[in-house]
Amino acid sequence: MLSDRYGNRLSTASSAARDAYVTAVDLLLSANPGAEQAFLRAIALDPDLAVAHAGLARTLQMQARPQEAKAAIARGVELAPCLSARERGHLETFDLIIHGKAAEALAAARQHLDDYPRDAMVLAPCTSVFGLIGFSGRAGREDELLALMDSLATVYGEEDWWFACMHAFAQVECGQIGKALANIERSLAQHPRNAHGAHIRAHVYYERGERAAGLAYLRDWWSTYPKESQLHCHLAWHIALWELELGRAAEAWSVYHAHLKPGGSWGPPINTLTDSASFLFRAELAGEGRNGELWHELSAYASATFPTPGVTFADVHGALAHALAGNGEALAQLESGARGPAADMVRSLARAFGALRRDAWAEASASLQPVIATHERIGGSRAQRDLIEYTLAVCLLRAGRIEEARAYLEQRRLAEPAHWPIAELRV
Repeated sequence: MLSDRYGNRLSTASSAARDAYVTAVDLLLSANPGAEQAFLRAIALDPDLAVAHAGLARTLQMQARPQEAKAAIARGVELAPCLSARERGHLETFDLIIHGKAAEALAAARQHLDDYPRDAMVLAPCTSVFGLIGFSGRAGREDELLALMDSLATVYGEEDWWFACMHAFAQVECGQIGKALANIERSLAQHPRNAHGAHIRAHVYYERGERAAGLAYLRDWWSTYPKESQLHCHLAWHIALWELELGRAAEAWSVYHAHLKPGGSWGPPINTLTDSASFLFRAELAGEGRNGELWHELSAYASATFPTPGVTFADVHGALAHALAGNGEALAQLESGARGPAADMVRSLARAFGALRRDAWAEASASLQPVIATHERIGGSRAQRDLIEYTLAVCLLRAGRIEEARAYLEQRRLAEPAHWPIAELRV
């Protein structure tokens, strides 16, 4: 039997199929284009390479192609009886992931990793802020992910670029910025064109308040990153925010129209929706006027791509889009239909955004304040969830509670007041 890059044995006698699978995994783990084609090549070389079917399924799922993903994992599961215990567990976990059984998938992944900790493809869906832990809806999920990654650090060692970058992201989200910087710099030295690595390096710049340096780094890295790639839209969001905060509004809007908004973005719908809503609202905080046409466009996109509530992070940003588009019916439906482990957060934030639309600042503040302490439950990164903290500050400010708004931001954020992207609070 042959092995993958992590030393996991593969049920194939084809070196060419193994090589194509290893290439596909690296492309997927680095968010570079070509993973789908490489998994298909591995399958063509050995149709019985079941883990390649699982990898293809995961790739298709991340491209928002659920029916194709289910067909791919079904073929892999058919092969399971002839596989090793490691490969059977691998297929069982991905079967749960592809069918949206997140809680069961996380439990299966943890059990599997106890026995096969270097099965990086099973670990990968647990990582990041959009992963099984990140979207679990649990308070304390950032510490939970960091504990998992810390426990595996010696297993992966210092020479694996993928683990180092994902470990760094867990550290960033828990405020361990120095440790994260060391890890991400080592990861990028090993694999400079790892898009997750560039993304996490951007988060380190963000948390350190290094706007100009972050923009220069990311614009250069992103300039040769293909638009069809998984993270192209989201990296564009980071660039657009820094352009906006550095007073380059025209450049920021250019990025929005070309790479973020529906039709401009080629990324997954969750990124298109959440990054667009976040940019439009932060633009307003920075002093830009409200563009009703863009909010209407985004509200319609949210309804089309996430018609049924259940993905909390998307639901929160959909609620913002509906509220600021004045789409009260869609907002009410989302609030009443909220479901999932953080449905209470969706309802509270939907009420807050609705009140904000009506300039009912005290009412909006009252709905926001209870969720602030545990807003990690909605998923997403600290950088993304700053939107909620800045929203509360603006509501307090516009309710006439100026000193309370300033004190709140000083308590919640380490950044200097000059870094606050709120026009009324800039010094």
